[in-house]
Amino acid sequence: MTNNRKSMPGHLADHLASGRHIPGIFTIDANQSIGQTVEELIIIVEASFEDEYQDRIEYLPLSQ
Repeated sequence: MTNNRKSMPGHLADHLASGRHIPGIFTIDANQSIGQTVEELIIIVEASFEDEYQDRIEYLPLSQ
């Protein structure tokens, strides 16, 4: 998890270009409460496949 929406996509692109991988990055919305973020993460964990977010960045909240 990160709140760095600006430079994280570039960092991930560099990381992947060098042949490395990540389990996934979720960028949080600073305007969303911690409770809302935790609730959304719980839903994601319960509804996702093991490697579904590998090498990806997803922006929370997933639905507006």
